[in-house]
Parts: sequence; structure tokens; C-alpha cells
Amino acid sequence: MHAKLSGKLQARPHYVDEVYRILLDAISDGSLAPGSRITQEDIAEQLKVSRSPVLQAIQLLKKDGLLQDAEGRGVMVAPLNLHHIGHLYQVRGALEALATKLAAQQSAILDPDLIRLGRKVARGHDVRAMIEADEAFHKAIYEASGNPMIAESAQVHWVHLRRVMGAVLQSAEQRMSIWDEHEELAAAIASGDEAGAIAICERHMNNASDKLLSRLQEILEQPS
Repeated sequence: MHAKLSGKLQARPHYVDEVYRILLDAISDGSLAPGSRITQEDIAEQLKVSRSPVLQAIQLLKKDGLLQDAEGRGVMVAPLNLHHIGHLYQVRGALEALATKLAAQQSAILDPDLIRLGRKVARGHDVRAMIEADEAFHKAIYEASGNPMIAESAQVHWVHLRRVMGAVLQSAEQRMSIWDEHEELAAAIASGDEAGAIAICERHMNNASDKLLSRLQEILEQPS
């Protein structure tokens, strides 16, 4: 494995979650690209941990569909699947529209710092920070909806959403327009314009899906 993982973990009995998160971040921001092969030994050596939490983290990522067995020894980062991503965005769109509707019914005010931070990181080069800012904005809408099951349902899909967003955000195109749409959506929710907010949300999701799938198609067609 050529990618270097960020951070080393302090010794303590249980840190499967930390290993999982480091690997997930590396997959999401492109440090571990599709097809990259990894082994327990290499990860354990880089993070200065035993093999046991690494094995458990790898098993969780395999269950999530982000890693798969490689020929011979070790595992590899699963390839991107456009059909799966298309289905993912159909489900995401439905959850986002419901959250937006419920939040608008309450004229919820989203923290403006979410948008300020999003615009700031969009001007930089930290893809992981861009993903986290986007996730934080949408999770704020879930919370504002007042229905905790929306966040619980959406969380299942965010491990894949982070990866897809990371693949696309390597390019600077569209980074700022995403936050223009976020600001427009937040304003519609705050005004209590339920129909308008849902329309903006649906347009935002459709734009995101179209751009992501188009960009990923380009990536997959590039010579290896």
C-alpha cells in the first residue's frame, strides 16, 4: 500500500472505531483509491497497533461494502459502482426531502456558521474537511426536522456518500455552487416556505446526483 495513513493511535484496550475511522477517511479522501490493496500487517505497522483491531475494522468495512477480498493475500478498496451510487442518491433524495419538509414546517434556523465554514473549506484543498462540512450541513437539517429516525436512516448511507463526494471533490469545479444551493435551501427552510424548500432540496439532490455520476463516469473511463 503506497498511501500513508494519518495519525497514530495511543495504546489502549479498545480502538477498533479509531482504526475504522482512519481507514474510512483514507478511502473517502482518495488516499486509498479504488483497487488499492491493503494488509492487516501494513495497517497495524503504520498505526502502531496490534492486528486484532485492524482485523475487526477491516471486517466492518467489508460489511459496509467499502473493502473486498483481493486475489491472493489481503483486501482491496472496492471499485466504484455507478448503479449502486444512483440507487443511493434515490434513497438519499427521499430522506433529504422529508427532513427539509419537516424543518420548514418549523421555520428552523440553521447555524449560519455551517455555511461560512463550508465556503471557507471549499476555497482550500482539504477534501476531508469539505466532506465533513457538507455532512454537517445536511445533518443539521436532519436534526431540525425533529425526527431522529431520519438521521439514523441516513447514517447508513453516509459511509458511501463520503467516498463518492471525496472522489468528485478532488476537482475544484462546483465546490462553491454547492454552498450557494445550501444557503438558498437554509433561507427557504427558515422562512417556512415548505413547497419552495422542497423544490430547492430536490433540485440540489438532482444536481448533485447528475454531477457526481457524470464525474465518476469520467473517472472510471480514465486509463488505469
